[in-house]
Amino acid sequence: MSRARMERGSDVDGHDPAAWREGFQVGLPTLFGLGAWGIVVGVAMVKSGLTVLQASAMTLIVYSGSAQLASLPLIATGAPIGVIFATAFVVNLRFVIFSALLAPHFSQLPLLQRFYLGHISGDLTTALFLQRYPRTAPERGKLSFLKGLLYPSWVAWQVGTFIGIFLGSAVPTEWQLGFAGMLAILCILVPLVMNSAALCGVLVAAAVSVLAHGLPYKLGLLVAVLVGMVTAIAIEETQDRRKVRHG
Repeated sequence: MSRARMERGSDVDGHDPAAWREGFQVGLPTLFGLGAWGIVVGVAMVKSGLTVLQASAMTLIVYSGSAQLASLPLIATGAPIGVIFATAFVVNLRFVIFSALLAPHFSQLPLLQRFYLGHISGDLTTALFLQRYPRTAPERGKLSFLKGLLYPSWVAWQVGTFIGIFLGSAVPTEWQLGFAGMLAILCILVPLVMNSAALCGVLVAAAVSVLAHGLPYKLGLLVAVLVGMVTAIAIEETQDRRKVRHG
């Protein structure tokens, strides 16, 4: 490896307290929403019949509220394990896209470190990072900025989820947690709809989820996610081709 490349890698990888603080400050407004959403998911896991140990293991290993909520009704109704895994897999397909977007920024990092950072990355943290660093060229502070986003978000989610897990049995049903969860996820979703392609994908997914509501095992959610993703990708590619065509 050349000396220049090693120096560039050192600039990107080295700890930068100012960049870490910047990442933390950028992500700070989202922490309350993540914690609130975590509480809803924690309560939902317990209400679905999972034990405290099972719910705790699920939130630490899966670390995806949407996949956890999508799989809970399937677990509660005794759906085949293949359907449960397929549901969680499809719901989490967006993380493949997120990883592909982040990979060029940190290709010089060891594989295990990239796996670790990918595991604790989320929708908001990825979006906020790409807003701050749209170019993949090496820049000092990139990794520290990302960690300033990821670590507090992970802590906020886990704290909220564990609060929900341990308080789940004490929450009355009439509190309408489903409605509270919808509000929480809307707070997280709205900042992510950054362009017309994403907005179209969300609208199409919403429409399909309503039309496919009657499918067994909540498979309407799978169909909605897939159709929404394909729609957003198709629109974005069409827009990119138009930009290239018109210079």
